[in-house]
Parts: sequence; structure tokens; C-alpha cells
Amino acid sequence: MRVTPCQAALAGAIGLNLLLLYCAWRGPGGSPPSCRPPRGVPGITVLLRDFEDFENDLAGTARSFASLPVPVLVVAETAPYPPVPLPAEVGLLPLRPAADRPPPLAHPELHIRTRHVALVPDGTRAVPGLLERMRDALEGGGAASNVRLVAAPVGSAPLQCLELRLEPREWTARYGDGAPGVCRAVEGTAVLLLRTRDLFALPFPLARPVPTALFIQAAFRGWGLRVMPAAFPAARRPPVSPHGRWKAENLAETRRRRLMRDLGIKLEVLADGQERWYGCGKETVRCFGTVHARTPEYILAGRWTPPCCLRALRETARHVTGVLEAAGVRYWLEGGSLLGAARLGDIIPWDYDVDLGIYQEDVGKCRWLAAAAAGEPVEDAEGFLWEKAAEGDFYRVHYSRSNRLHVDLWPFYPRGGVMTKDTWLGHPQDVEFPESFLRPRVPMLFAGFTAMAPNNARAFLELKFGPGAIENPEYPNPAIKRLEQD
Repeated sequence: MRVTPCQAALAGAIGLNLLLLYCAWRGPGGSPPSCRPPRGVPGITVLLRDFEDFENDLAGTARSFASLPVPVLVVAETAPYPPVPLPAEVGLLPLRPAADRPPPLAHPELHIRTRHVALVPDGTRAVPGLLERMRDALEGGGAASNVRLVAAPVGSAPLQCLELRLEPREWTARYGDGAPGVCRAVEGTAVLLLRTRDLFALPFPLARPVPTALFIQAAFRGWGLRVMPAAFPAARRPPVSPHGRWKAENLAETRRRRLMRDLGIKLEVLADGQERWYGCGKETVRCFGTVHARTPEYILAGRWTPPCCLRALRETARHVTGVLEAAGVRYWLEGGSLLGAARLGDIIPWDYDVDLGIYQEDVGKCRWLAAAAAGEPVEDAEGFLWEKAAEGDFYRVHYSRSNRLHVDLWPFYPRGGVMTKDTWLGHPQDVEFPESFLRPRVPMLFAGFTAMAPNNARAFLELKFGPGAIENPEYPNPAIKRLEQD
């Protein structure tokens, strides 16, 4: 095909415009790179991410590391306020778009051209050559090494090496004392160095708090961590004001909760045995939505019941059984709850409610049940909500008015020596049974307390679930997903 002079001129103009647009793009330092160096050039870029706007040493930290010299970027949602007098050579990488301004790049990694990055906490002072020694320690293990992070302490206190074990199915992160050479996390203020490509291969590369975010994401991938003995000095800073400390603590808690939500962690068990809980409480909604076909969404995602929900279910079950016993209402563990008691002495790890049977004639003995039977939801003195279920003739006791984790109370009545009820939801295990199983009822360990149960749990469960029900665990609806698929 013949190209006319006009077409050639038009193509040249388009190419020139594209080149001008490319070269006019300004990096975070403000200088227009006429030809950007290829990504991954040797060197280390310092990222200043963990700092507070209201009280910080950002200018001093930036000035110290810029003097090495290495590229330094302040990474924040928006420019710090009050404004910080940053050195001219220090760039600002804003992460939050503004409606009236051109957006920041969708990929922050395009601002970083070096092969390595160091995440430096606020108040750190540079040591000539130490970043390079950290880089050499990272690269010295060879291609077979799984070390992807190097940590160096800030200040005089050494870092404590920690083991970090993730249990995604249980939404749990467990820390423990690490053996020499087996670090997955560290306790203490640290500079963290890793390859740029590794940092931005993470789904949350710049989440805060930075150390926790990196350690958990690295542990998911089986990355190792090496600790350097040499330390960076900490700046001498005036004491933080009480108001500043209060603000910092509240912000830290908010960030940590947001991070754990994003990473799918509902419980952290610390090295000293303390627990940090995330997820639902009495004032919040529950951690999962409506359950369809007896299969919660978390089961389809390869997870089990969030630990905060199991804790709330245990608390609700203990409360309800205590109220029923005090009122003289005869009850017993039913369905999957009895199955969990027989198998584990606890709620089944993927169950989403607790089931109790009660004698229908005893409903009037309990003031809360009687109120619910009259059609009025009622909140008891401890904040549990009792109501009649919309689906039929049974009752629910919710963890709270907001959090609808619940215990179901199924009213049975004897007819010709067989226990039956008026509402059947079509579950395979929802069947009649001889009243002899309840004469007498017997105590059974369940969810940290003693509940009443049928006198022959095995026979009762095999009547409802089939032979081998105790020894052969299965998800509530195997037609949707089977346990062996996990």
C-alpha cells in the first residue's frame, strides 16, 4: 500500500505528540524525565510511610537519608498537614485521588526505579553503607534462598525474632518465639528492605501499619526474614503530648482493624498468649450475610466460621441454656450442635448457629419465650434479643439487636411416644424421634459449659444423620460443597 506524504506527516505528528506526552510526565520529585531509566536499575529507594501528620520527625528523617544520597519518597494519602519542609530532592507520592486534580498513577511502583526499597519508620537516622549491607544480606543467599525481607533495628533495643503461623481457614495469625534463623516477623522498630518487585507483587504493598502488613503477606507466601545486628540510630525527639499519644493510639487501632479486615484476619494470638480480636461484636452486625442452602459464603471461600462468631455463639448458647434451666424449661442439644458436642465438645468449626430442642408445653415458663410467643421481640437484661422466627413456629435468641448470630429453639411435643413439631424446614436431619431419648436427658460438655442432651447421643445422631455421623464430618450441604474439597 502506498503511503502519501500527507499520511506520513500525520503519523509523524502523532508519534511526536505521544513522545512529548511521555517525556512531559513528571515524577514525584518534580523533574521531567526526558527518557526514564529502565525499571530495576541498581540502587535503593527509601519510602517514608509510617508517620503521623500532627507530630512527626519527617523532615529530619527525609533529610538524613537524602544525604546518603539515595532517592527518598514520602508516601501518604495526601500531603502532610501541617506542611512539612521537605528537602527539594525528596519526592511526595500521594495515594489518594482528588476530584479537582489529575489522579496519581494507578500503580505507585512506577515511581520507583531501583531494584530495592527500604521502608523506614519516622524518626530514624541514616548510617552510611548500612542499607547496602542489608541489600547484600538479602541477595547473598542465592536464588534458592527464601529470604525476601531484611530487618535492621532502629535505636538501641534489639529486635525480637518471632515465628508467625497463619491459619487462613480459622482467620487466625499466631505469633511465637522464633528459633535462630527462623524469623517470620520481628517485635520492635525496624527498617525493612526488600526487592521492589516483591513489594509490589503484594496485594497491599503500602498498607499500614507497614511492618504488620508486610509480615503477614510475606508469611502467606512462605517468605523468610533475616535480621541484621547493626542498628540505625533513633532521633532525639521531644516527648509526645498526651493528646498526640491519644490520637496516635486511636489511629493505630483504626488502621490495624482495617488491615486485618483486608487480610482476612479475625484473631491474632500474640507470643505472650494475649489475643487481639477483630470482627463482629455486640454493637456490630455479624461477620457474614444471609446463609443460602445451609452453606455460608465463607465455606465457599475455603474458610470456616470466623472465631469472633464462634465466641459469640458460645456466649449466646451459655446464656440461653442458663435462662432455660433457671425457668425450668426442658431443653436438649439438637442437630449439628449435638453433633459438635459428641465429636468435639464444642460447636462444629464451620457451623453458623446453635440448635436446641425444647418442650413446647414449657414455653410459658420462661418470660422471654412467652413474650416472643406473643409476637413481640424482647431484649433481656444482658442485651440478648428473643423473638419468634419468621420462618415458622420456633424461636431465635440473637447475640444482640445488631448482631444476628443466634440460637434456634425448636418446640417439640410428644405424640404417641414420638417427639414431633409443627415446623419442618426440609433439612434431611429434621425428623421425628422417640421421646425415650429424653427420658432422662443427660449432661454433656458443649462450648465450654455443660448442656443437656439426649441420653444416647450416638443413636440419636445416627437416626438423624445416618450411620457414622460422628466419625465422618461433612459440611451442612454436601451438594453445594464437600469437606474433602478443602
